[in-house]
Amino acid sequence: MSGQLVVETAPANEAGAPRRRRGVFSRLLGRPLALIGLAVILLTVCGAVFAPYLTPFDPNDQMFDGLSLEGAPMPPGGKFLLGTDLLGRDLLTRILYGARTSLVIGIVANGVALFIGSLVGITAGFFRGWIGTVLMRFTDLMMAFPALLLAICLAAVLSPSLWIVALVIALVNWVQTARVVYTETSSLARREFVEAERSIGASTPRILFRHILPHLLPTIIVWGTLGISTTVLLEATLSYLGVGVQPPTASWGNIIFENQTYFQAAPWLVFFPGAAILALALAFNLVGDAMRDILDPTQRGRL
Repeated sequence: MSGQLVVETAPANEAGAPRRRRGVFSRLLGRPLALIGLAVILLTVCGAVFAPYLTPFDPNDQMFDGLSLEGAPMPPGGKFLLGTDLLGRDLLTRILYGARTSLVIGIVANGVALFIGSLVGITAGFFRGWIGTVLMRFTDLMMAFPALLLAICLAAVLSPSLWIVALVIALVNWVQTARVVYTETSSLARREFVEAERSIGASTPRILFRHILPHLLPTIIVWGTLGISTTVLLEATLSYLGVGVQPPTASWGNIIFENQTYFQAAPWLVFFPGAAILALALAFNLVGDAMRDILDPTQRGRL
């Protein structure tokens, strides 16, 4: 009878093994929405990197034939595929170069925010006591401030530039990561395998880097992916309000700000950069949601 049990359960184990061995990337490719998000991200990255080769114009070149005889922007078509702005600059060129701004700030700011938030969350969750209390009360204090208002104040004080805007966004966005990582770390620090490591005299760095951090990596990766979309939207908002990346550096937010007076006469000046912001933010959200479903063990049984 026991032999019959072995025969019945073996195929199930054999069938389940390849599924467990499937990589994260291969499972990501099996999701249509995630594929669409990856395609949009790849297209944006290629456009930003190869912008000088994709367009013959300089993003700040004000061309005489870029305006009509009445001084109005040229509509899409012909020499200017997406039209021109109020200064006669090619809109497609400025959108491609603006993608560089959004990607650089999105990656740098989100990376710094992830590092700060993870460091604070791991430290507070592992050591607890007065260290954890002080760190998390400071995190709560930062979360009490409206993120956009705090970012505007910091950007205005620090004289906006590309790297200053990235730093400001990082200083605003780390608190959500810290809260999530703190919760995960607090739970892991009480698990049996961590207590066993402590009982045999394992050092704190060994416990953190060999046991705690590997369990936190899926959460950090998911929050890193989702956080880029928030960063892109916040950068565009700051640039639109005039406290982000300053002209003539191309940014999707300041492109909309510069051309908003022509919204009715030349709606393409607002529509195309706005569509670029929406598409990139949505793409990172789609990929982030798929990564969460793949990496979070509590979600796998629901798929």
